[in-house]
Amino acid sequence: MTPLLNQRELRLSAVWERLSLAGLVLPALLLILVTMLAPVGWLFYLSVLSDAGSFSLEHYRRMWEQPSYGRTFWTTFEVSLLTTGICMLLGYPLAYFLSELPKRTANLCMIAVLLPLWTSLLVRTYAWLVLLQRRGLINGWGIELGLWDEPLALVHNLTGTLIGTVHVMLPFLVLPLYSAMRAIDRSYLRAAANLGASPLRSFWLVFFPLAMPGLSSGALIVFVLCLGFYVTPAVLGGGKVIMVSSRIANDIEIFFNWGAASALGVVLLVLTAAVVLVATRMVRMNGVLGRQGTP
Repeated sequence: MTPLLNQRELRLSAVWERLSLAGLVLPALLLILVTMLAPVGWLFYLSVLSDAGSFSLEHYRRMWEQPSYGRTFWTTFEVSLLTTGICMLLGYPLAYFLSELPKRTANLCMIAVLLPLWTSLLVRTYAWLVLLQRRGLINGWGIELGLWDEPLALVHNLTGTLIGTVHVMLPFLVLPLYSAMRAIDRSYLRAAANLGASPLRSFWLVFFPLAMPGLSSGALIVFVLCLGFYVTPAVLGGGKVIMVSSRIANDIEIFFNWGAASALGVVLLVLTAAVVLVATRMVRMNGVLGRQGTP
């Protein structure tokens, strides 16, 4: 009887411990439910209300029928993909350079990477507007140096939008990538060199796969943040680069159509969730294939 009683006491103790932990977590779960799920649920509710107040899918049908909505989503994903790609091209060498520096020097250099995050987004965007406009500093210096004769169209187009978004998003890629590179044991590279691998081969076969989680995480963060970007495309795009966030703002501020704006938000949310899900699956699949290919 004694062993059975001890088992029952252990089970009751485990159940009581789980209930206690659940009670500790319950306030946080309620806070998340109120602050996150409730607004999203209200967004879904507004998206299925017609202008007359009845349940309808007219807002989604309008997005399907009008080509302008398709162009808006295409522009949004185009800007997000281009920004992510440019950030990867610029951020990877920068993160690698920082990871090879002594830790104290690298920490000082990281201040320059983090400095844009300490400045207002609106201030940085208008600073680029001053630099890139037809009579801005860059065009003025280029003409004075004889690099070009006429002012270049560097703003109020896709080029200016990409310059501004890359400047804003680059730290979000460098930070996780630098952390992943810094954690790589350099003895792996020395071992590859001892086995006869060249420095370039050691980098591609050892260093690059180990840094891949940081690169994929940073790229996913940049891409998802760009999908909801509003200030920089609105200012540097000059109304010619219309993203989903700008379309939502116009539906609310100009047309006072909360249903259409909510439907756009719902579609963007679903597409973002799908992108995150696919990216997560791809990263896991790459990890599985990498482990299977490892001797």
